[in-house]
Formats: sequence, structure tokens, C-alpha cells
Amino acid sequence: MQETISIKISNPDHEKAASILEELSKNLYIRFGSDGKNSFQDWQNENAKYVFVIAEINTEIVGCGAIRPVNEHTGEVKRMYSKYRGKKIGQTLLAFLEDNARTIGYTNLVLETRVKNESAIQFYQKQEYNIIPNYGKYRDRPEAICLGKSLN
Repeated sequence: MQETISIKISNPDHEKAASILEELSKNLYIRFGSDGKNSFQDWQNENAKYVFVIAEINTEIVGCGAIRPVNEHTGEVKRMYSKYRGKKIGQTLLAFLEDNARTIGYTNLVLETRVKNESAIQFYQKQEYNIIPNYGKYRDRPEAICLGKSLN
């Protein structure tokens, strides 16, 4: 039986959100030696171009994700995390974020992950994200790989 995943817009500083973000950071640190927190420091809760969401099954927080602006038409996917594999949590989160991105007015989404994070790269490619040239602070970072998707 497929469990129902509910996605809710939240504040990353909220207690429930903070716990799943901390779990994500620990997971990244164990796998890649960096927790990724420094790429999520400039969050603006009051800005409508920023969206942070949590995923719940029953009352358990099972994932999170975010979008923030790169420029007027491009949003960046950040802090994507699914606690369990095979439950379509990541797909549900990303579809929700993409719908919100369109509503906000973004026409493109981009993201960065580690080259070593093969499961994430495969996940995004299955969701129709393509490898793009590294952008912004990732430009000269050989350990980084960037992907993007047109929302048109």
C-alpha cells in the first residue's frame, strides 16, 4: 500500500524543519566530508521567491527541499533530502517545488550536487534535469556538477 506523502511549505528555522535539515547535513558529512550548510546561509523567509518545504508521511517528517532565486527567471533547488528510498518522496518534493517555481515566475531551475553523489545525479536526470556548465560559486569547483531544467 502506497503511503500518502503530504508536502507543506515551512520555515527552515521551524523545529520540525530544523531536525530534517540536521539529518541531511549529517548524511552529507558522512558521505562526502561536507555538510552543505554553507550553501544555505542567506535564506530569506519573507521573500516570496524563496520556498522551503517539508514532506510528511503520517506525522513523520521524511524529507525537505527548497528553491531560492539565482536571478529573476531562474531558481536554484537546494537542500533536497529524502529519509527513505523507494517511497517517491524525492519525486513528490521536486514536483511540488517545480509547480511553486512556475507560480513564482521562474522559467528555469538549476542545482548543484557533488560529482560523487551518483544517486542524486541519476535521480535528477530521471526528472528531466540535464547537466549544465557549473554556475556561480561552483564554476571552478571540479567536485561539483550542475544540472538544470526548463519549466516551459
